[in-house]
Amino acid sequence: MAPPLLLLLLASGAAACPLPCVCQNLSESLSTLCAHRGLLFVPPNVDRRTVELRLADNFIQALGPPDFRNMTGLVDLTLSRNAITRIGARAFGDLESLRSLHLDGNRLVELGTGSLRGPVNLQHLILSGNQLGRIAPGAFDDFLESLEDLDLSYNNLRQVPWAGIGAMPALHTLNLDHNLIDALPPGAFAQLGQLSRLDLTSNRLATLAPDPLFSRGRDAEASPAPLVLSFSGNPLHCNCELLWLRRLARPDDLETCASPPGLAGRYFWAVPEGEFSCEPPLIARHTQRLWVLEGQRATLRCRALGDPAPTMHWVGPDDRLVGNSSRARAFPNGTLEIGVTGAGDAGGYTCIATNPAGEATARVELRVLALPHGGNTSTEGGRPGPSDIAASARTAAEGEGTLQSEPAVQVTEVTATSGLVSWGPGRPADPVWMFQIQYNSSEDETLIYRIVPASSHHFLLKHLVPGADYDLCLLALSPAAGPSDLTATRLLGCAHFSTLPASPLCHALQAHVLGGTLTVAVGGVLVAALLVFTVALLVRGRGAGNGRLPLKLSHVQSQTNGGPSPTPKVHPPRSPPPRPQRSCSLDLGDAGCYGYARRLGGAWARRSHSVHGGLLGAGCRGVGGSAERLEESVV
Repeated sequence: MAPPLLLLLLASGAAACPLPCVCQNLSESLSTLCAHRGLLFVPPNVDRRTVELRLADNFIQALGPPDFRNMTGLVDLTLSRNAITRIGARAFGDLESLRSLHLDGNRLVELGTGSLRGPVNLQHLILSGNQLGRIAPGAFDDFLESLEDLDLSYNNLRQVPWAGIGAMPALHTLNLDHNLIDALPPGAFAQLGQLSRLDLTSNRLATLAPDPLFSRGRDAEASPAPLVLSFSGNPLHCNCELLWLRRLARPDDLETCASPPGLAGRYFWAVPEGEFSCEPPLIARHTQRLWVLEGQRATLRCRALGDPAPTMHWVGPDDRLVGNSSRARAFPNGTLEIGVTGAGDAGGYTCIATNPAGEATARVELRVLALPHGGNTSTEGGRPGPSDIAASARTAAEGEGTLQSEPAVQVTEVTATSGLVSWGPGRPADPVWMFQIQYNSSEDETLIYRIVPASSHHFLLKHLVPGADYDLCLLALSPAAGPSDLTATRLLGCAHFSTLPASPLCHALQAHVLGGTLTVAVGGVLVAALLVFTVALLVRGRGAGNGRLPLKLSHVQSQTNGGPSPTPKVHPPRSPPPRPQRSCSLDLGDAGCYGYARRLGGAWARRSHSVHGGLLGAGCRGVGGSAERLEESVV
């Protein structure tokens, strides 16, 4: 019976350890060593009693709850230098005894709220050397009270869960170096009384907010846990905001200033305190007055300079701070935008720029031009509401009976940049003071208004965006019935149209033909000038040679095809003709030789028109334009 029992024991022992791994049972603790084994996933047959599990330097790509199920005794888990890109929710849910988790050197991009749930006693979390760009705010909630060592270095983090990190009272070491962090919230480390090392090297920090943590410095007698602070490799802006840090006197560190230009490259701790200065705000430009129609968008601009960059605020006409709302939005660059203006928005606005060195103010006047409204469009309280395209659309959607009897609005002759709006005369019983056209496009939400006289029933819209969809409504403004009544506004109709796409071929051909026209015209002028000069020389030479004898041609023979040579005719000598009053070397018609340059220029112009007309007819015949019309625009 001994040999079978031995085989059974060997088989059971082999089954407890995965085949590619090495298992060690020392001092009643089982260690499973699976490093450098080429594993693509966590071995499923790992002994659940394992205390230490090493899976470093493999090719594991994902982790899930089945990988570590029922491993409640696991204390140390090493997953360094794998290819892990995803950690499933509660993948470490059963690891209640885990003390150390190494996930460095992987390809993690983000950590969700449930990615690290489970290890409530975790003390060391190493996440360096990943590609982390986002960590959910509640990712560390399960071990806030126990964590002592957090390493997030060499990632792509711009923000970290500061609220969670600030609530770790047992934290000793925090490594945030080699990230993209550009700001630290004030008081982020105020509650970390046990923190002894903070590494912020090689980030994008231009300034540091005052924090009681930094005042501990290197004074071991003043605090039981002196702080080792490293923040070199940051583009520090050495102004008055960092004066508190300069007074800590840490001469052995090698931080340097990146700006302002006068201090760039100098050692931070070697710059005298008097050179850490700021410049008060100065408002460089701002909107002084702005007039808008009721219902339009109003944009107030204010730009300020200063060191550090000033913080911008706006105060409304009611002396209250203007904040972001559904109607208004204040941007950090000093722009205030009111989406739909009303009569209550008119008044004086104050732009305030502040920084640690002082503040500056500027006043902006906003005028809202009220549109005429009828009594039937007034809102509760007797105040007329905005007459814009949104209100018109809502009125049309409610199904007023008058809309069906009104003439339709049509948009015809639509091109890439224009369209003709047409409408009927309307009912004779309703007098019209003027028409108002409101339209906007899919490319720009800005509402555009056009006022048209009452005698017109056509309006040509120009400067439209090619290839865009437009919504257009037409309103009729009628005079008031009585002295105390408001002007009535009626919606005549709405239309939707789309402009044609731009035609780059025709535009290119226009430019080509225009260039050819200029070339031919300049060439014609040069040729005409050369011919006039030649004619003048010939006339002058003929006048100077009248006293000479004419040349006599003799012994002139012509080549024949073998026949007898013809006898040349002998002409009697002719007397020289009398000198004319005006000579011409070329016969250009019955009108004589005067105005020769003008006739020659006209001939070149006719030739140019014929050539260009053919080119334009071939280039633009397929895009709806006639050659004559395009030629007019070119000329």
